[in-house]
Amino acid sequence: MDDKILDKDLVGAQRLATNASAEIERVPTATQSTLGDSSTSSAPSVIRQEINTGTGGTGIGMTTGQQQQRIELHRERSATALSRIQTQRSQHSGTVGRTVKTRDERKPLPEFGAGKAYPPPLPDREEYVVEFDGEHDPRHAMNWSMKKKVGTAAMLGFTTLVSAFTSSIFSAATVAVSRHFQVSSQVGLLGLAFYVLGFATGPTLWAPLSELRGRRLPLVLSMFGFTIFQIAVAAAKDLQTVLLCRFWGGFFGACPLAVVAAVFSDMFDARTRGLAITLFSMTVFSGPMLAPFIGGFIVESELGWRWTSWLTAIMGGVAFILDLFFLEETYPPVILVAKAAELRRRTKNWGIHAKQEEIEVDFRELVTKNFSRPLRMLVTEPIVLLLSIYMSFIYGLLYLFLTAYPIAFQQIRGFNGGVGGLPFFGMIGGQLLAGVMIVLMQPSYNRKLAANNGVPVPEWRLPAITIGGVAFSIGLFWFGWTGYREDIHWIAPTLSGLLTGFGLLAIFLQALNYLVDAYLMFAASAIAANTLLRSLAGAGFPMFSRYMFDAMGVQWVGTLLGIIAALLVPIPIAFYVYGAKIREKSAYAPTPPPLPHGHDEESRAEKME
Repeated sequence: MDDKILDKDLVGAQRLATNASAEIERVPTATQSTLGDSSTSSAPSVIRQEINTGTGGTGIGMTTGQQQQRIELHRERSATALSRIQTQRSQHSGTVGRTVKTRDERKPLPEFGAGKAYPPPLPDREEYVVEFDGEHDPRHAMNWSMKKKVGTAAMLGFTTLVSAFTSSIFSAATVAVSRHFQVSSQVGLLGLAFYVLGFATGPTLWAPLSELRGRRLPLVLSMFGFTIFQIAVAAAKDLQTVLLCRFWGGFFGACPLAVVAAVFSDMFDARTRGLAITLFSMTVFSGPMLAPFIGGFIVESELGWRWTSWLTAIMGGVAFILDLFFLEETYPPVILVAKAAELRRRTKNWGIHAKQEEIEVDFRELVTKNFSRPLRMLVTEPIVLLLSIYMSFIYGLLYLFLTAYPIAFQQIRGFNGGVGGLPFFGMIGGQLLAGVMIVLMQPSYNRKLAANNGVPVPEWRLPAITIGGVAFSIGLFWFGWTGYREDIHWIAPTLSGLLTGFGLLAIFLQALNYLVDAYLMFAASAIAANTLLRSLAGAGFPMFSRYMFDAMGVQWVGTLLGIIAALLVPIPIAFYVYGAKIREKSAYAPTPPPLPHGHDEESRAEKME
């Protein structure tokens, strides 16, 4: 029943956000609205009073223009209400376990003890549920100061950079590791593959945990575990220890990839979320590009291959300390849990609680609703599936380049390990260009947002993916036909990285934005499903890449991959045309178009978990 109420609230908020009338009404979100009873009950009359009497305006009355500005302000706030309805959703069917009233207990109640009778029941439990104090409550992460938001984003950007950096720095050490443990270079590559395989499995734990216990706990725990396993790799006495600890390092390192974008969705609204996730995406892709030349110089020096892991252990330790002491919780349900605990302690009223605390964790439901949710979304959601396939190909090629560039610049042109990693800066330059393009497109996006009464349309993110897809395909052809011969100047294949790097970030960044916009309340699980599939590709591509280059040559491998990239370009075009209809039928998308007149609003609730 709670799910149905919440779905009605969602539909009402959507219609409110798109309402063009001057009479702005707030949506009553039952008693468990995260905007608080006071704001939901009194806001409509206050708004009408302000509009009609000019309260808060000039003092006597407002001009038509001032009235319009105030109307637009409250339209924007109603869009914020729509975004925050995700809080109740995740408190009920969206999170793990059962609510108190659904637990089926067959055992008789124990005695109260000490000869006492059972006390009378409390009044309506909803009266004791703590809420946010209106939409401007400073406890809500979306109301933090911009300085605090940027600081948090930079800290989490570094945390993500460390994880991504560690994934590829080992590629510079594979030959040295193979020589040290007397195995083939292909076996040495398993250290790279196992870490990325950890990326594939980790999100199935970290994403649901972030939706149950908040964002901070998994991030702090994961960076501690990550640091420990990097130390273990650096001090390993045998190859199996190296491989196992690389896997577990990737498992713990997967947490930032699965959770950080959801943190950004907690802090930033639709107007600024795209810029914030730009930072996240650049750290995901620039990390693997920065690592090879640093690792190459370390391995070539007296430090040796073990210092590639000592370095990442130090970086992980710094990220752990930063997250432990400076990262604050951003997930609204868990913020309310902390608020309820404070109120209980200070008022001695032990009935006060947050809705999240009514959830009783049930192992079976924990598995079916959370650990399997990313997999179910991957299978049942066409948007998640097809974008994950596209991004898996892109991500797999990111790690395939860790094999392709050494062949083109070290094997063919004779560069050493450190210098041979410098051409990756061509791809980093392309990523910077993509980031600049996204920033320049943001004002246009904001104008569309304002014209649509503050309601974001996820499909607005897709044109940049199409542009990036075309550039990426051209870059692959360019690299293939300039990198296969020594007499072609090294700058030619290096400059191809401008297009491949541009395509990598443009596709990944805007596809990630699209997933967050389309599955706001389930952003972590949608990203986890995406991370699972693309990490499997990232682990598998390096294992067959050398055989493919040896059999076909650099030029024909570049041609084959360029053709596949060109064939994937229509995916974002198709979603641009049909994405809204697909989301309308989705059981997970929180912002479908307004339902037609006469449609049964409860039918959508029945589709939810």
